[in-house]
Amino acid sequence: MTSTLAPVMGLPEPGTYADPQRNGLATKDLLDGLVEHLFYSLGRRVQEADRHDLYMALSYAVRDRLMTRYLAGLDAILASPARVVAYLSAEFLIGPQLGNNLLMLGIQKEAAEALRQFGIDDIEEILDVEEEPGLGNGGLGRLAACFLESLATLEIPATGYGIRYEFGIFDQLIRDGWQVEITDKWLKGGWPWEIVQPEKACVVGFGGHTESYRDDHGTHRARWIPAEHAIGIPHDVPVLGYRVNTCNRLRLWRAEACESFDFQTFNSGDFYGAVERKVGSETLSKVLYPNDGTDAGRRLRLMQQHFFVSCSLQDMIRSLDARGIPVQEFPEHWAIQLNDTHPSIAVAELMRLLLDDKHLGWDVAWAITTACLSYTNHTLLPEALEKWGLDLFGSLLPRHLELIFEINHRFLQQVRLKYPGNDVVQRHLSIIDESGEKAVRMAHLATVGSHHVNGVAALHSALVKQELFPEFAALWPEKFTNVTNGVTPRRWLALAHPSLHALLCESIGADWPTRPQSLRRLEDFQRDGAFLERWAQCKRTAKQRLAGYIHRQLALSVDPDSLFDVQVKRIHEYKRQHLNALQVIAQYLRIKNGRADGLAPRTVIFGGKAAPGYAMAKLIIRFINGIADVVNADPDMDGRLRVIFLADYNVKLGERVYPAADLSEQISTAGLEASGTGNMKFMMNGALTIGTLDGANVEIREQVGADNFFLFGRTTEEIGQLRGHYRPWEWLGGEPLLAEVFELIDRGHFSQGDTDRFRPLTDQLRRADPFFVLADFSDYLRAQDAINATWADRNRWNLMALLNTARSGFFSSDRAIGEYAEKLWNVTSSPVAMAGGPVPT
Repeated sequence: MTSTLAPVMGLPEPGTYADPQRNGLATKDLLDGLVEHLFYSLGRRVQEADRHDLYMALSYAVRDRLMTRYLAGLDAILASPARVVAYLSAEFLIGPQLGNNLLMLGIQKEAAEALRQFGIDDIEEILDVEEEPGLGNGGLGRLAACFLESLATLEIPATGYGIRYEFGIFDQLIRDGWQVEITDKWLKGGWPWEIVQPEKACVVGFGGHTESYRDDHGTHRARWIPAEHAIGIPHDVPVLGYRVNTCNRLRLWRAEACESFDFQTFNSGDFYGAVERKVGSETLSKVLYPNDGTDAGRRLRLMQQHFFVSCSLQDMIRSLDARGIPVQEFPEHWAIQLNDTHPSIAVAELMRLLLDDKHLGWDVAWAITTACLSYTNHTLLPEALEKWGLDLFGSLLPRHLELIFEINHRFLQQVRLKYPGNDVVQRHLSIIDESGEKAVRMAHLATVGSHHVNGVAALHSALVKQELFPEFAALWPEKFTNVTNGVTPRRWLALAHPSLHALLCESIGADWPTRPQSLRRLEDFQRDGAFLERWAQCKRTAKQRLAGYIHRQLALSVDPDSLFDVQVKRIHEYKRQHLNALQVIAQYLRIKNGRADGLAPRTVIFGGKAAPGYAMAKLIIRFINGIADVVNADPDMDGRLRVIFLADYNVKLGERVYPAADLSEQISTAGLEASGTGNMKFMMNGALTIGTLDGANVEIREQVGADNFFLFGRTTEEIGQLRGHYRPWEWLGGEPLLAEVFELIDRGHFSQGDTDRFRPLTDQLRRADPFFVLADFSDYLRAQDAINATWADRNRWNLMALLNTARSGFFSSDRAIGEYAEKLWNVTSSPVAMAGGPVPT
């Protein structure tokens, strides 16, 4: 369209976008754009603009610069078609956008100078206004966001597909030590980063029945007659790469009813019924992860998954139709990555679209499906490997269930040829679980329908093959591979830790953010005392910033010169925040009993949310806060021990926490953490790790060296040997200090005398201890003592911190995306040229 109109109307040629008012990167250009948007977009006089107005206006001005690059990228794909990555994920925890986009464009100083004209001396005043988009829950969604940024930075064309949740992951308050969930109204002040595309809406069906018929050629066909429909409206969020012109997109689907208002029903007096269908349809994109502890919650979650997957696949097929490309060429133009099991309905939905809408034959449709889909497994925990009962599945998606039965029938025929007469293997591999209530195993569906299955750390990928899917791995060994997770060094170091970023630019070159392996050059400074002093000062600056935040939020003073010992992540028993809490009590007892010699002054910082229905996780939060109440009120602890729980942990808060941490607690039970990405962010910012040999900890230790990692705990194999005959009460009896810790808890010392409050937690540890907390406690305490000794030698600590950052380049998401691109997607870089427009420097 653009190339046809441009010569006629005198518009710029495609790819130029040279309007300086929309594209310029100088301070004056930004100031002009800011003033223009204040006036025309927001209807504000300059003298009346408050901080929110300035945030919105500056964001719109920055978005203008993104859109010029975004449109140039679309032109480039039309001019020279390339295989595009489609990243399907139920979560995208993208974090605040303004500061990140200023960094990507290289105009942080220019934006700060423009804001000074409005009396804003510190740009942080404006950046802090931004609400965090509630589009994800934790590591899975943040990984997806890091991957989208790296795809753009590496100039690989890509679209992320997900749901535009109106209400995201809940906001967490702490009241009387307990977690309280309140609605996350992240859109309440407007969000300037999205572009609505109503003309590209898709229709999605639910329920109903199927019919058989013969087409004009006499071929047997099936059609689905849904009982209800919803419309998916795409909202596009531009995703710019670092100092390049490639600007990909995150396309989020918002649900809307096909018939918003029933006028006849309204006139008959049924006012609620007139809008009931609208309310029901729009619930699909209302909230992130409904509680699946109820039938209604499970139904809604399955509907959400089908909704965004169907919209996304329809969108991909429509893009081919618009360019006149036959659907048979789908795999040549789209590489689809399923981020965990949530989008795995894509196997059946793509088959339905190809068979029923495009009228392809089964073999052709299956070849297309398996050629373009690949699946990332993120967990070994059974509860996270989704299964849907056949009654629920069939009532919502009857045609898909028919297709899954047929996929399973054809697949099991292959299994019988490989393992004739082996009913056990067939039961283990079947997509339909018949061991209890019959259910669709979504991880099995994704594995059968994908050309590759990958884990997210070397240990995790090995366990996927050995324990989770051993029969699949034996059947298709070539299908299974590993891609260790990574995080973007741009947001998590360059943006989050500006003083260290400046030191790195000065010492190893300003281009280090696009060459993370160049961090290795920091090793040249390990004997440079002056450099190590500057390094330590960068860390102290970050700690002072976090200490200020803690004082503002909790009215507690913490010492920036104490050891900042940090565990921030989703609260879950396997992540073992309660192990950390028990050792805090042990340190408290040592101090109270006069055995504090050699203990480093510590500020122990926790953060994370518990799932609303997870009672034990919520009790652990209360336990931590009970300990904090006692420790922080005890004058004997002054200058020795502080305990902090940071409420409502998110990306925005993470940008304060990761740079400030001295010690990273990665203490999950071995064999249960798939990878982790927080461990990588801590390492990148120079924190030392105390951890088990679990997830990516194994590779972190390999990269940094055993001497720069505090290892403790039983291995995956040793945990396996303990299972079945583990008697935790015996371990408790053999550890006098641990027994004293439990006695203090039992007396109600951390619960205002209430001896029953934490009994569910202590009883479970004594009787079952499913995550081997007591078995690892003694070795954990030994490692903590080694940390105390190391902290006493600050030169040694600073050197170890330097080496952690220096050897963190492997954990860049650029490396991970490079591996996906080569091993799974077969895609290459496609730089975007902008004739007449500046390339960021």
